[in-house]
Amino acid sequence: MGMLEGKVAIVTGGTRGIGLAIVKAFLEEGASVALFGSRKETADKAVAELKAENADAKVVGLAPDLTSYEEVEKAVAQVKETFGKVDILANNAGISARESIYDYDPKAFENIINLNVNAVFYCSKAVAPIMKAQGGGSIINTSSMVSIYGQASGSGYPTSKFAVNGLTKSLARELGKDNIRVNAVLPGVTRTDMVAALPKEIVDRISATIPLGRVGEPEEVANAFVFLASDKASYITGATLTVDGATQV
Repeated sequence: MGMLEGKVAIVTGGTRGIGLAIVKAFLEEGASVALFGSRKETADKAVAELKAENADAKVVGLAPDLTSYEEVEKAVAQVKETFGKVDILANNAGISARESIYDYDPKAFENIINLNVNAVFYCSKAVAPIMKAQGGGSIINTSSMVSIYGQASGSGYPTSKFAVNGLTKSLARELGKDNIRVNAVLPGVTRTDMVAALPKEIVDRISATIPLGRVGEPEEVANAFVFLASDKASYITGATLTVDGATQV
């Protein structure tokens, strides 16, 4: 029996990279999953690929605008109607940035806060009443190692992840009485499409700064989500778990 047998999960940003790895890990551990994508086409494509791998996979795809609370609330209600409950929320959707402050479009800064912070709040707000009525649940937010160290450009990204950490710790304190646990996972450099496209010498240079000597795999980040979503983590809330190979910054 899987660690998440009989659970129902929502994974935002679940069509590729770390998000898709989380979806696959949740399915492998026995959960039913609703993955949220930025577009219906990509969500449907991810679901089709997952079902091609396993025809019995209990997975559906939706594409709400995560920066609209009304759309988020409607999508979460649809998941509850489909599966009967919501036990796990993985707030994984996000965008990054590399612009210098001298070139940073204020609108781009607003966009990153809208998706990386506001959407986390919206999704959490939408699932919290459902989880409370059920007697509990688990919310896990994707943060980043840059929420600890900052980064030398693209200040909107670490700013948003600092905010995610604060939201995580605050909601953990607020929702503990309702048996809703709230934690964050802080990935380091991970082999997503962006890293996979880099020349080998650049990946080698990055790896040399990591004590484990390599970049992380999406599946390794997903394993942290499985643990925090499971009953094995029943007394863990308000945690910010780094999965970064002890990266040196």
